Amino acid sequence: MRTVLQDDQRIMNFERLRRRTIAIWGYGAEGQAALAALRRRMPDKPLNLIISEAEAAKWDFSTDPLLTVHTDQPDAGMLSQFQVIIKSPGISPYGELFDWVRFRGSRFISGTQLWFTEHAQDRSICITGTKGKSTVSAMVAHLLRSAGQRTALAGNIGMPLLELLEPDPAPEWWVIELSSFQTVELGDAVPAVAVVLNLSPEHLDWHGDVERYYSDKLKVLAGGRADVAVLNADDPELIKRSADIERRVLFNHGSGWHVADGWICDGAEQVLATADLPLRGAHNHSNVCAALAVIEACGLDARGLARHLSSFKPLPHRLQLVGDAQGRRYVNDSIATTPAATLQALKAFSGEPVALLVGGYDRGLDWSDFARKLTANPPAAVVGVGEQGARIIDLLAAQGIDENQLRRCADLHSAVRAAEQLVEQGVILLSPGAPSFDAFTDYRQRGAAFASAAGFEQIELGEIEGLGIS
Repeated sequence: MRTVLQDDQRIMNFERLRRRTIAIWGYGAEGQAALAALRRRMPDKPLNLIISEAEAAKWDFSTDPLLTVHTDQPDAGMLSQFQVIIKSPGISPYGELFDWVRFRGSRFISGTQLWFTEHAQDRSICITGTKGKSTVSAMVAHLLRSAGQRTALAGNIGMPLLELLEPDPAPEWWVIELSSFQTVELGDAVPAVAVVLNLSPEHLDWHGDVERYYSDKLKVLAGGRADVAVLNADDPELIKRSADIERRVLFNHGSGWHVADGWICDGAEQVLATADLPLRGAHNHSNVCAALAVIEACGLDARGLARHLSSFKPLPHRLQLVGDAQGRRYVNDSIATTPAATLQALKAFSGEPVALLVGGYDRGLDWSDFARKLTANPPAAVVGVGEQGARIIDLLAAQGIDENQLRRCADLHSAVRAAEQLVEQGVILLSPGAPSFDAFTDYRQRGAAFASAAGFEQIELGEIEGLGIS
C-alpha cells in the first residue's frame, strides 16, 4: 500500500477549497476543466477567473453570475486577493511575482494536483519524457484494454484529468501523460508506475535552467516512492539521476525489452518484427519497448499482449503521411517540439531525399548541437521558418552546409513552396523542433496549416483515439 501524506499545509482538496477564496488563472483546456469541476462541487460558491481581455471576449460568462472575470495584468496585488490560485500548466510558477504572492499567504495549485488528491489510492501509470510520451501513453492504454482492463487515458495527451473526476464505474488503471509543467505540480502524488522515457532539456524559458528542468521532470518518480519506475537504459542522464531508485524496470536494455536486428525482443527472445509494426522510425520502436516494459511492470503478460500492437492506430501529427503529389511525400511531424525529436524524425527517412522544415517559437534552447549533428549527415535541404528558423539556418551555414541547400522563409506556406523547389522527388518533412506559439495556437493547427499549404486541405488529420475511459 502506498502512503499518502496528510499534511494540511501541503494538500489542497475540494473540501478545503470550499473555505477559501479561489481564482482560476488561465482558461485553456485545464482552466475550463477546473471551472467545470468546481461548479459541479460548489454551485453556490463565488469564483474568480483571471484571463486577458482578448480571451474574455471569446466567451460568454453571463450564465454564471457568481463568476468574476479579471482581465487586468496579474500582479502581486491582484493575485494575493485570493487564498488559492489554480493556474494553467503553461504559467511557470517561478519568479519574483510568485515569491511575493506566496509570501503574502496565497497558494498556487494545479488541476492535476487537485485531481490526485481525490484519486491518491487509484492505480496510476504516470508517463513523462521529452519525446514519445503521447505515443507510449496511447499504446499502454491500448494494451491494457486488449487485456480486458478498464482503462483511463488522460492528462497532457488531450483530456484534462479534472474532466474525469468522478468516473462510474472507476477504471482499473489510469494512464496519465504528464508534461514537465505538470510533473512539477504533482505534490504528494505517488504513481503506481512512474515512467520516464528520456531527458532532453526543453522549455527552459519556463523552468529557468537545465538543472531545474531535470529536477522538475523527475518529480514523477516521487522520490523513489512509486511502486515501480520504468526507465530508459539508453539515456545516460536519466540513469545517472535515477541511480538511487531500487524498484525499476529498464527498457532499451539487453535483459529486458529492446530492439535488435529488426526485432522487438524481450531479453534473448524475438517477439515482434519491427516491419510488422504500424509505427515508423527507430524512436517509435523504442516507444514500443517502453510500452511493453510498462505492461510488464503492471504484472501483466507483456509477451502475450504484444501481438495487439498490430492494431494500434498511430497518433496524428507524428510522422503522419499527409499525402503524395508529383513524386513527393508530405509528412506531418508537427508534434516534434525539440531538436532531438527532429533528429529522430530524420532517421526514419534515412537514405531518402528529405527537405526538412524547421523552426518555431524560441524558448531559449541552444541549437548548436543540433547543427553539428545535422551537418554530419545533412538532408537534401533545410528550410527555416520564421525568426528562429532563420537563426537555425545561420547555424547550419556556419557549420559548412551548402547555402544552396538552405532557405529562410517568413511563414509555413512559403516554406512548403521553397521545399518543393529544392526537392523534386522525396520527402517534404515538417518536423519543426520547436513549439508553434509564434504563429499557431498549437501543433495541431500547425499540422493542419502544413497539410493545407501542401494542397491537402481536405485531408482529415484525425484526433487521438481512446481518450477517456473504456
